[in-house]
Order: sequence, then structure tokens, then C-alpha cells
Amino acid sequence: MALSDLLYPENPRRRQELIHLHRELLDCMSMNFHATNELAGVLNAHLGCTITHIKMRESSTVKENCDIIIQAMREIQCQVQKIDCDMREKLEPVLYQKLYDIKEPELEKIAIAHKVFSIVLGEVTSTAGMVAVKLLSSNFITITVCKLVSLLAQIGASVLGGISITILGLGMEMILHAILGAVERNQLLAAVRSYEEHLAEFKEASEKYQCAIREVTSLVRHQVQ
Repeated sequence: MALSDLLYPENPRRRQELIHLHRELLDCMSMNFHATNELAGVLNAHLGCTITHIKMRESSTVKENCDIIIQAMREIQCQVQKIDCDMREKLEPVLYQKLYDIKEPELEKIAIAHKVFSIVLGEVTSTAGMVAVKLLSSNFITITVCKLVSLLAQIGASVLGGISITILGLGMEMILHAILGAVERNQLLAAVRSYEEHLAEFKEASEKYQCAIREVTSLVRHQVQ
């Protein structure tokens, strides 16, 4: 049976759409790699963390690259939870609660956090308290990261997970062969629907994740200037 018969019958538009969806997925993943490294750099530089930077592996599958991002995000989650534990341990309960009180002035929260980091780390940058407050008092960890980790795990476990990310430099027919070769013929419709369903939600969650990180990194850049 001809390759075109494996897609929606006699529908060239679907063939182009499948390639476009795959490219969108990989572009989105690439931006998440970059954003994660940016945040890791800020945490390492200002909060005494040692988070390893990650790199997209072109010789690996979608799932393997999803796993790389998930591991990095979980490491960030652990570091932010450690910061919270340090705050809880070093501060009086009243001061600790102020960090999470939306009515408290931002500058007061930053001063409280900075004092704790001075105790924990000794010498700290002037932006340490600001970064800590931004991460702790926002929903970055509780909602944004958790949502994206969940979606990455779903994508990795779906039929998309076994597809290699190296196919972007190939021609259209080769890309189609690569994508279709990763799934059984009777799974193709599920694969196309999986792209459409996962991508819409993944793009939305990725945009929120990247926006939250930009808020932190822009604050740091502004402070340095």
C-alpha cells in the first residue's frame, strides 16, 4: 500500500500537517530546554544551587528528551523546596508566614529572605532574596512546573515518545517515513490525534512556564543593571 494511504486517504494537507505538528512539538521542547537552563543559571548564581544544564539530544527520541527536561524540572522543584525548608527552619513562624502573605510589601519579604540566605550561604548576591521570594510566593512550582512535568510525561508515554527528533533536517517524504516508522500502521490515526491533542495543551503550559521564568530572569537582569 502506498505511503499516502497510511494517512487520511488522498489528503496531502494531512501529510503537511503531520510534519508541521512534529516541528511545533520539537520547537516547543527546545524553548523549554532553553528556559530551564536560564532558570538553573539564576538559581546557581544567586541561591547557591548546583543544577546541571541540560541539552536536547538530537540522536534520542521524543520520550528520552522529555525525560531529560522532567529530571531537570524535578531538580529545580527539590531546590525550591529546600529553600522553603531553610526559610521555615531559620525564621520565626510570624516572619515565615509573611513570605506567603500577599498583603505583605514585596520589599519586606525580600529583606526577610535575604537575611536567611546570608545565614545559610554566608555571602550572597543582592538579588538572592528577590529571586527566592519570586519563586516561593508565586505559583511557579505548585502549578506551572507540575503541569508541564505531567504533560511531558504524557507525551513521552504516548505513541509520539518513540519518534526520533533528528528528522527535522530531512525532506518531507523522509520525515513521513521516520514518523510512520515509529508506530504500527493501525496506530497512525491515534498518532495524528495524539499530536493535535498533546500539542495544544503542551504549548499553553510551555508558554506559562517560559513566561514565569522570564519574570525571574528579567528581575535579575534589571537588578544587575
